[in-house]
Amino acid sequence: MSNPKILGISGSLRRESRNTALLREAIRLFGDCDAEIADLRLPLYDGDLEDRVGLPDEVKRLVAQIRAADGIIMVTPEYNKMIPGVLKNALDWISRDTPPPMKGKPLAILSASAGGTGGEVAQFTLRHALAPFGAHVLQGPAVVIPGSDDAFDETGRLADPSREKFVAALMANLREAIG
Repeated sequence: MSNPKILGISGSLRRESRNTALLREAIRLFGDCDAEIADLRLPLYDGDLEDRVGLPDEVKRLVAQIRAADGIIMVTPEYNKMIPGVLKNALDWISRDTPPPMKGKPLAILSASAGGTGGEVAQFTLRHALAPFGAHVLQGPAVVIPGSDDAFDETGRLADPSREKFVAALMANLREAIG
């Protein structure tokens, strides 16, 4: 596929998020594509709300973006050895749509963290959280960016060429999985 549709999902809402910076780098290193970044500013999952209105409009938009995507790039910070609540909340809402919108979609996971592990535990947790969705979660290479406060240059690019090499390899695998 020459110009695939890529959906980027960042588990961080911060304006200056290093994970969103990593997502932008991944999209850049993926190469030619039609990319958009999802907005995870969703209401908290509430079964009573779902019973009253069905899926909120913000969730319908996210589900439609997932369905339209040929592949997904998901990045997660690590909060207390877990994925952040905003990402888990989005997954809870997404799970309520049928048929499952991520089923069979190639999905690449990356993480950045100010700490020394770069979000390894969050990635492990995210893989478990994604299991019921049926996405084709790529196995590697693992992209974890420790010390993320110093990982990017003033233009937002990864400062270390070896880190860029791992991201590029994962993006090449995603492109291959898309076909």
